[in-house]
Amino acid sequence: MNTTKTDRIDVLRIRDDFPILKREIAPGIPLVYLDSTATSQKPLAVIRAMNEYYERNNANIHRGVHTLAEEATAQYEAAREKIARFIGARKSREVIFVRNTTEAINLVAFSWGRKFLQRGDRILLTEMEHHSNLVPWQMLAQEKELFLDFIPVTNEGLLDLSEIEQFLEQKPKIVAITHMSNVLGTINPIRQITRLAHAAGALVLVDGAQSVPHLPVNVQDLDVDFLAFSAHKMLGPTGIGALYGKEELLEAMPPFLGGGDMIKKVYLRSFSPNDLPHKFEAGTPAIAEAIGFGAAVDYLSRVGMERVAAHEYELIGYALEALSEIEGVKVYGPSAEQKGGVASFTMRGVHPHDVSQILDSEGIAVRAGHHCAMPLHEKFGLPATTRASFYLYNTREEVDQLVRGLAKVKKIFG
Repeated sequence: MNTTKTDRIDVLRIRDDFPILKREIAPGIPLVYLDSTATSQKPLAVIRAMNEYYERNNANIHRGVHTLAEEATAQYEAAREKIARFIGARKSREVIFVRNTTEAINLVAFSWGRKFLQRGDRILLTEMEHHSNLVPWQMLAQEKELFLDFIPVTNEGLLDLSEIEQFLEQKPKIVAITHMSNVLGTINPIRQITRLAHAAGALVLVDGAQSVPHLPVNVQDLDVDFLAFSAHKMLGPTGIGALYGKEELLEAMPPFLGGGDMIKKVYLRSFSPNDLPHKFEAGTPAIAEAIGFGAAVDYLSRVGMERVAAHEYELIGYALEALSEIEGVKVYGPSAEQKGGVASFTMRGVHPHDVSQILDSEGIAVRAGHHCAMPLHEKFGLPATTRASFYLYNTREEVDQLVRGLAKVKKIFG
């Protein structure tokens, strides 16, 4: 894939790299995959990198001196280096491998939170958070008698930042916030929020599950303290993600899990933890998945994240305009200028699950439900929405197919 920064994405060429996009859901009905917010599809480069590890280099890491162990270790740590460069981390030791975004946030809540938060301390969240950035803090708040505050969401699907300074006057210890809503697509002004939070003495954790795959994200530019994200949403495999943390914060945090490789020395009644990043990576890790993660980062870097974002901006603008012309369809969230490639909508008189099922009969894969954001749906008085989400391999023609599929829904339900 030879592209320059000024080129637009060659979508048809990119689609050739994804074997699953050639699939037919039924004879003559090709797959239209509009569910990348839940999980992305995988290019051949990722699949082959993982297969090659199992075929040629399969061994445990960090413990062996034989050839295979040294090769596997080198590939695993090379993946960490790639990911660190991809998000602009100062050092690769600031990148911790975890299972997913959820585990990364739990790591911060239960390691940093248990050590540094005291009874009566406050945590500032928002009403648009995914359950993964709500429940860990709720559990910690119950355990340590903490207070949770929430920045409200406006009817337009934006954070009501007019109230943030009032919340920050309460001196929260940490602000935990999504960069991009998985329901509304809203892209939050993280740099501005981080500046205000730091001025008030709070740390900032960002849920980057939706932003890192779709936007250029640089942790030094944003000055965030923690960033959590998952490989499977950015062309990589399931079962692995990453936590970025500033080195001085990670150094001060106790280990999250105990076992092999997170220790430096073990006695019968005590232990001393290993250096970063291994202090937080207990047991045999997801080695092949880390290598696949690195291959996914390589792929996205070759395309260029600026071009990925530009392609999705154009696509969501086209989709929002097309959906607005369908009578009875209501899309939630801000305009295309303030959101990523996510369109959550309802159709008057039709349950979102019925919409999704009929679209599936046309080969169109969308998501229906509360999208692990029940409080946000309750905010808008909704039990569920249908969500179409886009990525670098989606086309305008697929948006047109979505519109035709919704016409079929309307015809069936009158």
